[in-house]
Amino acid sequence: MKPLVSLKNISFGYKREKPLLQEINLQLFPQEKIGLIGPNGAGKTTLAFLITGLIQPWQGEIEILGQVCKEEKDFQKIRSKIGFVFQNADDQLIFPTVLEDVAFGPLNQGLKPEQALEKAKKTLKQLNIERLASRNTFNLSGGEKKIVSIATVLSMEPQMLILDEPTVGLDENSRDKLIEILNNLELAYLIISHDYDFLARTTDKQLILKDKKIIYDPSVVLHKHEHAHPLGYVYHTHK
Repeated sequence: MKPLVSLKNISFGYKREKPLLQEINLQLFPQEKIGLIGPNGAGKTTLAFLITGLIQPWQGEIEILGQVCKEEKDFQKIRSKIGFVFQNADDQLIFPTVLEDVAFGPLNQGLKPEQALEKAKKTLKQLNIERLASRNTFNLSGGEKKIVSIATVLSMEPQMLILDEPTVGLDENSRDKLIEILNNLELAYLIISHDYDFLARTTDKQLILKDKKIIYDPSVVLHKHEHAHPLGYVYHTHK
């Protein structure tokens, strides 16, 4: 099976004398669900920018869907196949209504307006948020904005997703809804997050980005569990 994404010996930094990423190797296979953790400033979001071609590496090779991508024109051909969900949902919501926002991607792909709207409605139904179609995006809750931002990406039928800190600012109900949505997707995705419990519930493998390198230790697996213990005379559970 060929990987959807293959990074080979990727190095990058915003200053030549200070590399942020050094000889990074990473593969993402169809339907694989990977979590990426690491300290602030380690370069996690930068890695996502490299995969999507928003910045170019100093050295190394980026292959997306079997195509080696070196320049902007290479990434333009495949960018719609990589759904990038930004940390701040407001960065992806630019139209007055939810339906318009979700239809924008398909319109850019060359669909006729009626076709784009139909695809947008189908995506909203898939995520069980049809009720939001006519809502003003600026008046949505944080959780609603996050799910709509995912819808704007899914409407373009990507082959993989990259989500940057998707649980930031979400309440518990919105977080649980997001977990349900991700677990029902038959897509490969890479999630960047500090929320270990969230990653344990949505990913199959977790990588660590630390000291300019990606580390994978199969003996260290995030897991979710509940347990009970006495607190005085009251037994309780927590997650």
